[in-house]
Amino acid sequence: MATLSQWVAGARLRTLPIVIAPVVIGTAAAVGETGLFHWFRFLLALCVGLLLQIGVNYSNDYSDGIRGTDDERVGPLRLTGSKLTDPKNVRNAAFACFGLAAVLGLVLVILSQAWPLLLIGVAAIFAAWGYTGGKNPYGYRGWGDVYVFIFFGLVATLGTTFTQSGTLTLTALLGAVGTGLIGCALLMANNVRDIPTDTEVGKITLAVRLGEHNARLSYVLMLAVAILLPLLVTGTFPWMWLILVTFLPAVAPSLTMLRQAELSKLVIVLKQTGIVNMVYAVLFAGAILVPMWLR
Repeated sequence: MATLSQWVAGARLRTLPIVIAPVVIGTAAAVGETGLFHWFRFLLALCVGLLLQIGVNYSNDYSDGIRGTDDERVGPLRLTGSKLTDPKNVRNAAFACFGLAAVLGLVLVILSQAWPLLLIGVAAIFAAWGYTGGKNPYGYRGWGDVYVFIFFGLVATLGTTFTQSGTLTLTALLGAVGTGLIGCALLMANNVRDIPTDTEVGKITLAVRLGEHNARLSYVLMLAVAILLPLLVTGTFPWMWLILVTFLPAVAPSLTMLRQAELSKLVIVLKQTGIVNMVYAVLFAGAILVPMWLR
């Protein structure tokens, strides 16, 4: 029987910045447009994102575990692959997270009257399960990065903005693309580490398709593009130049990706990329909100 600490480890908390960042960015973009902040909607959006991400992590744990994909994997604890609990328990934990996310998402939609998000929310849950679950998981065919970019970049950020203000802006879009790319970089780092084992079991991720060298380069490129994109709105938000500070925490993981030959040591890059995403979100939000507070 898995312990509480093992369940927490299985939730893979280091991946949670991938959903915290877009909610922060989307909210800041909305406040910059309207000057209004709906704190309860912010909390609801944050909880929905966290539950979906934890659900995805448990879903991947279950699906990869029963397929044998994790039998030789090096990296964070996997509950199913390590046989710490019955696989059905992991599957049910994923479904519980998805169900609670659906309930809170419905409350958010009702409060904000953002009815189009109902269909998008349903699509997000099905996509979360289909990533590695079902008979033909698209994560095994190299489409996982597209999922991360769309749902944890565009949908999470723009959806948050829409529930806050009922509008979408160029600033929100650039932030969505930026944080989506950083999320994809995190996934790329994870998949580069797993190239040998994924190849062996037939899991053809984008990293496998690109090859190790190109996949490592793509990580650095995605971070660089993400950091530079917000500069397009410096005319509206002059403080957006602060976003360049994100290059500082991005140096260490980028150098590790480019120079570290031992794949097992790329695990640290996941934590570092999460930090990059949070720094990016805080600086993005600060560039919009601090000048408003100083007026």
